Amino acid sequence: MKKELRQMALSQMKSLSGKDKEQADSWLTQHLFQSRAYQEAHVIATYLSMPHEVSTTAFIKQAQLDNKRVLVPKTYGQGRMIFVDYDESCLQKSSFGLMEPISENAVDKTEIDLIHVPGVVFNSQGFRIGYGGGYYDRYLADFAGASVSTLYQIQLANFRPDLHDVSVKELIIYETNLR
Repeated sequence: MKKELRQMALSQMKSLSGKDKEQADSWLTQHLFQSRAYQEAHVIATYLSMPHEVSTTAFIKQAQLDNKRVLVPKTYGQGRMIFVDYDESCLQKSSFGLMEPISENAVDKTEIDLIHVPGVVFNSQGFRIGYGGGYYDRYLADFAGASVSTLYQIQLANFRPDLHDVSVKELIIYETNLR
Protein backbone atom coordinates (compact mmCIF):
# COMPACT_ATOMS: atom_id res chain seq x y z
CA MET A 1 0.00 0.00 0.00
CA LYS A 2 2.82 2.46 0.84
CA LYS A 3 4.36 1.85 -2.57
CA GLU A 4 1.08 2.66 -4.36
CA LEU A 5 0.47 5.78 -2.23
CA ARG A 6 4.04 6.93 -2.91
CA GLN A 7 3.70 6.42 -6.68
CA MET A 8 0.32 8.18 -6.80
CA ALA A 9 1.53 11.20 -4.81
CA LEU A 10 4.77 11.48 -6.81
CA SER A 11 2.79 11.41 -10.05
CA GLN A 12 0.51 14.20 -8.81
CA MET A 13 3.43 16.25 -7.47
CA LYS A 14 5.31 15.97 -10.77
CA SER A 15 2.24 17.19 -12.67
CA LEU A 16 1.90 20.47 -10.74
CA SER A 17 2.04 23.49 -13.03
CA GLY A 18 4.73 26.15 -12.65
CA LYS A 19 2.79 29.19 -11.47
CA ASP A 20 0.48 27.25 -9.12
CA LYS A 21 3.43 25.38 -7.65
CA GLU A 22 5.42 28.61 -7.18
CA GLN A 23 2.46 30.18 -5.38
CA ALA A 24 2.03 27.12 -3.14
CA ASP A 25 5.76 26.96 -2.38
CA SER A 26 5.82 30.64 -1.48
CA TRP A 27 2.78 30.27 0.83
CA LEU A 28 4.30 27.21 2.53
CA THR A 29 7.67 28.92 2.98
CA GLN A 30 6.06 32.04 4.50
CA HIS A 31 4.05 29.93 6.95
CA LEU A 32 7.19 28.00 7.87
CA PHE A 33 8.94 31.33 8.68
CA GLN A 34 5.97 32.29 10.86
CA SER A 35 6.03 29.01 12.80
CA ARG A 36 7.15 29.08 16.39
CA ALA A 37 9.59 26.25 15.69
CA TYR A 38 11.38 28.41 13.09
CA GLN A 39 11.24 31.59 15.16
CA GLU A 40 12.87 29.87 18.16
CA ALA A 41 15.46 27.86 16.20
CA HIS A 42 19.11 28.85 15.85
CA VAL A 43 20.25 25.71 14.01
CA ILE A 44 17.97 24.43 11.24
CA ALA A 45 18.33 21.27 9.20
CA THR A 46 16.51 21.23 5.87
CA TYR A 47 16.85 19.44 2.55
CA LEU A 48 17.86 20.37 -0.98
CA SER A 49 14.59 19.96 -2.84
CA MET A 50 13.97 18.12 -6.08
CA PRO A 51 11.87 19.90 -8.73
CA HIS A 52 8.61 18.14 -7.73
CA GLU A 53 9.04 18.85 -4.01
CA VAL A 54 8.23 22.04 -2.10
CA SER A 55 11.18 24.24 -3.02
CA THR A 56 13.65 24.93 -0.22
CA THR A 57 15.74 27.50 -2.14
CA ALA A 58 14.02 30.62 -0.75
CA PHE A 59 13.78 29.05 2.70
CA ILE A 60 17.53 28.40 2.86
CA LYS A 61 18.39 31.92 1.63
CA GLN A 62 16.08 33.64 4.11
CA ALA A 63 17.19 31.43 7.01
CA GLN A 64 20.77 32.49 6.29
CA LEU A 65 19.70 36.15 6.15
CA ASP A 66 17.99 35.58 9.52
CA ASN A 67 21.39 34.44 10.85
CA LYS A 68 20.26 30.86 11.32
CA ARG A 69 22.81 28.08 10.93
CA VAL A 70 21.55 25.97 8.02
CA LEU A 71 22.36 22.28 7.70
CA VAL A 72 21.60 19.84 4.89
CA PRO A 73 21.72 16.04 4.79
CA LYS A 74 24.42 13.74 3.50
CA THR A 75 23.46 10.10 3.07
CA TYR A 76 25.39 6.86 3.24
CA GLY A 77 24.51 3.20 2.81
CA GLN A 78 22.23 1.30 5.20
CA GLY A 79 20.00 4.33 5.76
CA ARG A 80 22.67 6.35 7.58
CA MET A 81 22.39 10.13 7.30
CA ILE A 82 24.22 13.06 8.84
CA PHE A 83 23.62 16.80 8.66
CA VAL A 84 26.44 19.17 7.70
CA ASP A 85 26.70 22.93 7.33
CA TYR A 86 25.21 24.16 4.05
CA ASP A 87 27.71 25.62 1.62
CA GLU A 88 26.33 26.19 -1.87
CA SER A 89 29.82 26.03 -3.40
CA CYS A 90 30.58 22.58 -1.93
CA LEU A 91 27.83 20.36 -3.33
CA GLN A 92 27.96 17.27 -5.53
CA LYS A 93 25.39 14.96 -7.10
CA SER A 94 24.63 11.85 -5.01
CA SER A 95 23.85 8.37 -6.28
CA PHE A 96 20.16 9.30 -5.97
CA GLY A 97 20.65 12.28 -8.28
CA LEU A 98 20.27 14.74 -5.41
CA MET A 99 22.67 17.51 -4.60
CA GLU A 100 24.57 16.70 -1.42
CA PRO A 101 27.36 18.37 0.53
CA ILE A 102 30.91 17.19 -0.07
CA SER A 103 31.75 17.80 3.61
CA GLU A 104 31.56 14.92 6.05
CA ASN A 105 31.73 17.14 9.13
CA ALA A 106 28.58 15.97 10.91
CA VAL A 107 26.83 18.37 13.26
CA ASP A 108 25.69 16.56 16.39
CA LYS A 109 21.91 16.19 16.45
CA THR A 110 21.77 17.70 19.95
CA GLU A 111 22.84 21.01 18.35
CA ILE A 112 19.89 21.01 15.91
CA ASP A 113 16.80 22.95 17.01
CA LEU A 114 14.55 22.24 14.03
CA ILE A 115 14.49 19.68 11.22
CA HIS A 116 12.46 20.56 8.11
CA VAL A 117 11.53 17.05 6.99
CA PRO A 118 10.76 16.07 3.39
CA GLY A 119 8.26 13.38 2.46
CA VAL A 120 5.99 12.13 -0.28
CA VAL A 121 2.82 11.15 1.59
CA PHE A 122 1.67 12.20 5.07
CA ASN A 123 -1.20 11.22 7.31
CA SER A 124 -2.97 13.63 9.65
CA GLN A 125 -0.89 12.44 12.63
CA GLY A 126 2.36 13.53 10.95
CA PHE A 127 3.55 10.08 9.91
CA ARG A 128 5.15 10.12 6.50
CA ILE A 129 6.05 7.97 3.58
CA GLY A 130 9.33 9.05 2.06
CA TYR A 131 11.30 7.53 -0.76
CA GLY A 132 11.73 4.20 1.00
CA GLY A 133 15.21 4.44 2.51
CA GLY A 134 14.16 5.05 6.11
CA TYR A 135 16.79 7.78 6.56
CA TYR A 136 14.57 10.28 8.38
CA ASP A 137 12.79 7.68 10.55
CA ARG A 138 16.18 6.49 11.81
CA TYR A 139 17.44 10.03 12.35
CA LEU A 140 14.28 11.29 14.07
CA ALA A 141 13.98 8.23 16.36
CA ASP A 142 16.06 9.88 19.10
CA PHE A 143 15.85 13.52 18.00
CA ALA A 144 14.57 15.79 20.78
CA GLY A 145 14.11 19.04 18.82
CA ALA A 146 11.26 20.35 16.68
CA SER A 147 10.32 18.81 13.34
CA VAL A 148 8.08 20.26 10.66
CA SER A 149 7.08 19.35 7.11
CA THR A 150 5.64 21.56 4.38
CA LEU A 151 3.32 19.79 1.97
CA TYR A 152 0.62 20.09 -0.66
CA GLN A 153 -2.88 18.82 0.12
CA ILE A 154 -2.41 16.14 -2.58
CA GLN A 155 0.24 14.57 -0.32
CA LEU A 156 -2.27 13.76 2.43
CA ALA A 157 -3.61 10.22 2.70
CA ASN A 158 -4.87 7.79 5.31
CA PHE A 159 -2.46 5.00 6.12
CA ARG A 160 -1.30 3.15 9.21
CA PRO A 161 2.30 3.77 10.19
CA ASP A 162 4.74 0.92 10.66
CA LEU A 163 6.29 0.34 14.08
CA HIS A 164 9.58 2.03 13.10
CA ASP A 165 7.90 5.13 11.64
CA VAL A 166 8.47 8.41 13.47
CA SER A 167 5.97 11.23 13.13
CA VAL A 168 6.80 14.84 12.29
CA LYS A 169 5.66 17.14 15.11
CA GLU A 170 4.09 19.83 12.89
CA LEU A 171 2.57 19.84 9.41
CA ILE A 172 2.09 22.99 7.32
CA ILE A 173 -0.34 22.13 4.54
CA TYR A 174 -1.19 24.10 1.41
CA GLU A 175 -4.87 23.24 1.15
CA THR A 176 -5.80 24.97 -2.09
CA ASN A 177 -6.28 22.58 -4.99
CA LEU A 178 -3.36 22.60 -7.37
CA ARG A 179 -3.56 21.67 -11.04
